[in-house]
This record gives sequence, C-alpha cells and structure tokens, in this order.
Amino acid sequence: MINKNVLANGARFRRLSAEGGGKLHNACLSILERTGVRLYDSEALELMKKAGVNATDGNRVRVPAKWVEWALSLAPKQVMIYDRNGQPAMAVGGDSYYCGPGSDCLNIIDHRNNERRRPVLKDVAEAMTVVDALDNISFAMSMFLPTDVNQSIADRYQMELMLSRTTKPIVYVTYDMSGCIDAVEMAEAVAGGATALQAKPFVVCYINVTTGLRHNEEALQKLLFLAGKGLPCNYIPVTSAGTTGPVTMPGTLAIDYAGVLVGIVLAQLKREGAPVIVPGWGGQGIDMLTLVDPYCGADQRGLAEGLAHHYNLPMFSLAGCTDAKVIDQQAGIEAALTLFVDILGGGGIIHDLGYLESGLTGSLAQLAICNAIVDWIRAATNEPDISDDTLALDLIDEIGPDGEFLSTDHTLTHFRNRWYPRLIERYDYSGWVENGSKTMLDRAAEQVEEILSSHTPQPLPADVAKAIRAVVERAEKQFAG
Repeated sequence: MINKNVLANGARFRRLSAEGGGKLHNACLSILERTGVRLYDSEALELMKKAGVNATDGNRVRVPAKWVEWALSLAPKQVMIYDRNGQPAMAVGGDSYYCGPGSDCLNIIDHRNNERRRPVLKDVAEAMTVVDALDNISFAMSMFLPTDVNQSIADRYQMELMLSRTTKPIVYVTYDMSGCIDAVEMAEAVAGGATALQAKPFVVCYINVTTGLRHNEEALQKLLFLAGKGLPCNYIPVTSAGTTGPVTMPGTLAIDYAGVLVGIVLAQLKREGAPVIVPGWGGQGIDMLTLVDPYCGADQRGLAEGLAHHYNLPMFSLAGCTDAKVIDQQAGIEAALTLFVDILGGGGIIHDLGYLESGLTGSLAQLAICNAIVDWIRAATNEPDISDDTLALDLIDEIGPDGEFLSTDHTLTHFRNRWYPRLIERYDYSGWVENGSKTMLDRAAEQVEEILSSHTPQPLPADVAKAIRAVVERAEKQFAG
C-alpha cells in the first residue's frame, strides 16, 4: 500500500523563489548553449547528432534551449515506484517524501559494542532486515560495502540481499555497466520479466555523473540502457564548489542542473517519456579548512530541491546524515535538521539516513534514531482530523469548566490515537532510572537487536531466489581472480 507521505497544506518550505528558479534555469540554458558539455559515450553523441546537435572538439556538445524545453515537456512529473509484491509504494513527485538509508559505507559502527570496523556481507543482510522492519523507512539501499566478497562484484551480492530480505522498493548502485545489466536481470526475475518490471518498477538505479560538464561513459551507458527499458533512474551530477565548479553555490548548482537537463534530453531522445529522477541537493563543495566534503552544510540546503520543484520533476534528496564521527549530539542535530528541511521541502526520495562521518561510516542504531526523527516530523506536519467527533463540542459543554475528561468514554476511545514515540523517552526522572537510565543510543541499539532477533523478512519463492543466485554465480566466474 502506498505511503501517505504528503505534507499538510501549510507545512511546506521553499527556500528558492520563483525568480531565483528562473535565473538558475536561464543560467543552465546559457551553460548548455554557450559552454557545452562533454559526452564520453558514442551512443549519446549519436543521439545528439540525429537531433541536429553536432559535437565539436571530439565530444563537446552545445545543446539548444529548444531541445531542453522539448525534453522537459516529455519527462514524467511523477514516478510511481512499487514494492516487491507489485503494490504501489512511492509516488515520487510534488511534495511527497520517502526516507531510507544510503549505500556503500566503508565502515560500520557496530550497534553491539560501538566499535568502528570494516563491514562484511552479514552487515548488509542485517541492514536489510532492519530496513524491512522500521516503519518510517520507505525504501532500501545497501548501507554497507562488504569487504569479505570479490570487490569487483560486491554490487551483485548487495543486490541479491536487497531483493531477498525486504519487500520495500530498492535504490541500487552498480560499479559499472555490466553490474547494471545484472541488477536489472535480477529485478526482472523477481518481477516476472522485463515487461512486468517496466509496468511496475520497484528498483531505481542511482547514477553518479562526474560533473555537470563531464558525463562519463559509464553514467551515460546506464542512463540510456535504463531509458531504453523504460525504467527509472536517479541521474546525479557531482560538481564540487571550488574545485570542479565555482565556489559560489548558484554557479555550481547551475552546472549540476545543466548536466541534469542534458541527461533528461538524452533519456527522451532514447525513449520518449523515460522516467528520470533529479537531484535534490547540489552546490556543496569541500570544506576549505578541513578539505572534507561535508554532507550537512546548512547554506546549500533547499536550493536544489527548489530547482527540482521549479521544473516540477521528481527528486532524489539527501538527509538524515551527519558529519560527526560517532553518534553524539552533533549527529542528532544534523540528522534531525536535515530531515526536517528536506521533508518540509518535499524532497521525494530522501536517502542517506544512518550515515556518519560524511558518508564514510554507517550505523544501524543511527538509522533507528533517524526512523524516530521521521516519525516525529510526520506527526508534526500531518494535518489532524478535524471533525465533530474530534472537536467534541457536546462533550465540552457537558463537562463544562468544573469537570474532568479523563474518565469519559471519549478519552477511552481516542487516547490511543495520540502520538506515542518509541525511542524518545518521556518518563519522569525516577521512571527513567527504574528503566535502566538508558540513553537514546542504548534504546536504539536495543531496538535494532530486537528486530534482528524477531523480524523475518518475507522470503522470495525458491525458483526466483535460485535465478538471482545464478546471476551472482555467473558474475563470480566472470570476475574470478
């Protein structure tokens, strides 16, 4: 069943004005027509050539505004993503929001002992069980890069576990084109064939592009392969302010979105109506003091989301993460504030919940905390049911100024409908002590362990699991040694 993750009428945040969005759009068009971009793929260049856009200097193309406007008129404004069982799960577009983890963390903070270590395949499996169980996590990503498998095909092992250990939609990352082909083959096996997957896609490929001005061959190949199949992808140029783009946020964001527009043009040239999901973050760059690429800069929040809304396109955003190295006050502040801004901004698919250390480390306990944060924000932004029953005017008149409401049938009927958090503790001090004086981290770690000991994800049919395993084994042979 589709999650009703849509904001109440008044609960919206727009940092970018209509005028600002128009200026950024015009800047994108200027970059495409005046500066141009490099396309490192022969099929992409051929598609542009057939459209009358010829390359100069080998692979540099300058795209006229008319092709951008044409492509924008065809690109879907909403993309429906289903779950593994074929039920609608995420209507991505407008002010909707759906939260989930990220992928490929190089480290894990183990919830059992708070030790930072390298992840293994078991950690990915446990992450998928936790993702499947947490009620405010809407989709799966792998979270961790397992070190105990062949690194050339680690993405196949991740995809196998995601497909087999959760029914929720999946956002997947592959290292190369062959990995993308294998991932789609596995998803088609689950869906019941290519036609069935196209009709009800439950997987979305996350494509990183070198920069908005330089589109690497691998990214373009994936984009065109998926567009040809009518499958959704996130097309995300990664331009860094101060290094591969101007240090000013608007300049770098304009480069990013010029690249996004090129991706949309190419996808529509390949197959009209091909679904492309655009970035809800951008304009960030390295911290010039630390030379770290931070995930939680306040100054760039909401700008790319505003531009995605300017185009009325479905987006893929980033929140619930932190630049902190451990689960501390900074981790809580950054996770909560980034989620609050992105959810109120209608961030679409919001990923990277549970990330620490600027994306280098992941934590299942932090993911559980983020699940609680999303629950809080949902309770704060959903419009309540205002009806004769909930207004209770007759009861108010009956009780009057001298009575009490605690013992009424109305209270007995409705008190369970109020918001009661799971991890957020609300005892008095003595009650907190009696319950073990536990911190938020203690409670989150206990919740994760409880899920791992009690939750069993819905298994795949045996024949489907066998077909998926065959793809992994084929890759093992192909990339052995």
